[in-house]
Amino acid sequence: MTYIALLRGINVGGNKMVAMADLRSILTTMGLTDVVTVLQSGNVVFRAAGRTLSSTLEARLEAALEKRLGLSVDFHVRSADEWKAILAANPFRAEAEKDPGHLLVSCFKIPLDRARVQALQAAIVGRERLHADGRHLYMTFPDGMGNSKAARLVDKTLAARGTARNWNTILKLSALLG
Repeated sequence: MTYIALLRGINVGGNKMVAMADLRSILTTMGLTDVVTVLQSGNVVFRAAGRTLSSTLEARLEAALEKRLGLSVDFHVRSADEWKAILAANPFRAEAEKDPGHLLVSCFKIPLDRARVQALQAAIVGRERLHADGRHLYMTFPDGMGNSKAARLVDKTLAARGTARNWNTILKLSALLG
């Protein structure tokens, strides 16, 4: 079965540096196959024998990275079917076509609390829009993320640690699913 793993907060601003060759080696040593990394921000596509729960893979990958590199990093794993569902559930299709670099999808380990999502929506004073769907948050940043106050509110307001990828990256990873 094919999976996608997203690592949270690596290779950003010189923090938690992980070489993609090391990451591929770790996964291969774990018995995972067809390991491919995309970009330097911690995106991995791989195959695992049989069907394994994403949460089980997350725990195994986190432990392996900690053991091998001494880094505590969150992994967010989705099966190929879960990834395809992320694409299908996108509520911002026009933005995905017109401005895919400013549409972000954040993955979380657990479903988002509806009241906290509503609080985040209420706190947004700019043109950003959002939609939560289970363990995923779709957000548009029509004016970019650089000056967005909404981007800084996500983890704090939702009380959850996720990792975001823009739509371009979502599509690149999707293309590797076969």
